[in-house]
Amino acid sequence: MGRLVGVDLARALAVFGMYVVHIGPPLSATHGVAGWIRYMADGHSSVLFATLAGFSLMLLAGRREPKTGLAGRQARARIAIRAVILLALGTVMAIEYGGVIILGFYGVYFLLALPLVRLRARTLAIIAAAFALVAPQLAYVLSSLLTPSVQQSINSYDPLRHLSEVGVLDLLLTGFYPALTWMSFVIAGMALGRLDLSSGTVQKRLAALGAALTAAAYGMSLLLAGKGALRSLAEDGPSSGSSGPMPTGGGSMPPDGGSFPDLSASSLLQAGPHSGTTFDIIGSVGIAILVIVGATVAMDRLPRLRRLAKPVIAVGTMSLTAYVGHFLAQSVFSTPAGTGTQQSWLPLIMYVLGAVLFAAIWSRFFRRGPLEYLLNAATRSANRIR
Repeated sequence: MGRLVGVDLARALAVFGMYVVHIGPPLSATHGVAGWIRYMADGHSSVLFATLAGFSLMLLAGRREPKTGLAGRQARARIAIRAVILLALGTVMAIEYGGVIILGFYGVYFLLALPLVRLRARTLAIIAAAFALVAPQLAYVLSSLLTPSVQQSINSYDPLRHLSEVGVLDLLLTGFYPALTWMSFVIAGMALGRLDLSSGTVQKRLAALGAALTAAAYGMSLLLAGKGALRSLAEDGPSSGSSGPMPTGGGSMPPDGGSFPDLSASSLLQAGPHSGTTFDIIGSVGIAILVIVGATVAMDRLPRLRRLAKPVIAVGTMSLTAYVGHFLAQSVFSTPAGTGTQQSWLPLIMYVLGAVLFAAIWSRFFRRGPLEYLLNAATRSANRIR
C-alpha cells in the first residue's frame, strides 16, 4: 500500500510540536505568534501523536477492511509485539528521562486497543466518544481516592515502578499520558484509519466535524468556566519539558491526580492543554482531525508544496527515530530543556533542521528509519503464527 503522505506530514508536525515543548522556551516566556505556537504545542502535539498511533494500528490490522483469519491473527500478534517493545523501550528511557517519555504509554494503548481492531469506523467513533464523556469523571473519582499511602502501597508491588518513575498505576491513571483518558485519542485515530481520507466527501465531513468539536468543546468550557478555561496548566509552574499533563500531587514521580491540579469539581469544566477533561479531550480530538485532514488535503491538491515538504514528510515516516533521537541528542549536547532559564528558540530550530536533514538523507537510501527497521524486524516472528 502506498504511503499516506498527508498522515506522514501530520506525524512530522506532531514530532516537531513535541520538540517545541521539550526544547523550546516555556510558555510564560513567549508572546505573540511565538506564544500561540508554544500554546498549541502544549498537549496538542502529544494528542496528535496519540491519535496518529491509533491510525497506525489500522495500517497493521487492515485499514479499510479488518484482516481476518490467519492474516488477522498475525496482525494482532505484530501489534502485541510492538506494544511489548514500546513498553520496554519506554521503561528504559524513563530511567534516564523520567515520566515524560510517551513510548511506554504507547505500549499500553496498543495492548488495550487489540480487542477493537476489527471494529468499524462508526463503532470506534462511538466508543471514543463514550471514553471522552465518561473517563475524565471516572479519573477524577479514582484520583480522589488514591491517597499517597495507597499509591505507595500499589507502587511497592509494581516491578515497573522499581525500574523507573513510570509504573502500572502511572501508565493507567496517574502518569503524564494516562491510558484511562488518552485511549479516547487512540480510538478516535483508529476510527479515522477506517475511513477513505482521499475522498473529497470524507475530507469535507471530517473538516466540518473537527471544526464543530473544537468550537463546541472550547466554547462550552469558556461559557461554563470563564475566561481562564483554556489556560494551559503549564502556566502554573516551570515547564517540565513534557507534552503531557503537568504533574501535581506527591510521590517520587508526582502523579497528575487524574490531570486535575486541585481535584475540585470545577476543574472538570476546564479545556486547556493538560487539563484532561471531557472538554479538553473533545476539543483536542477536533484539532487533531483538522490537522490530519488539512495535511492530507494540502498534499493531495498542492503538488508543488508536496515536493517542497518532502524532507519534512520524511521525518514523519520515521517518527519513532525522530522522537527517541531528540532525547539522545539532548543528552549528548547537553541541550537545555524548556525551563524558565531557557528562552532562546535557536536550539529548537537546530533540532528541527537536524531531524529534517537526517530524515531526508536517510530516506534516499532506506525505506524505513533505523528504529522503524528494527521494530519491523522484531515483528516478523508473527509470521510464524498459524
